Amino acid sequence: MKIYNSFEEIELELRQLELEKNITLEELKMIKHDLKEDLQPIQWLQTGAKYAGKFGMLYFIKKIFK
Repeated sequence: MKIYNSFEEIELELRQLELEKNITLEELKMIKHDLKEDLQPIQWLQTGAKYAGKFGMLYFIKKIFK
């Protein structure tokens, strides 16, 4: 437990904690926005197309060497 010697120390600590809280809230907003973007159907299609392209290329290479 911290012992304060003046009201200024208390106010300073409260101000610091308020700023830390605001920073954390902004970080959570950014994470929410990123998650919302990642869950959009267009992202699913892009990811699916990327993996389909890789799979197709591997399949094509296997066909060539057989």
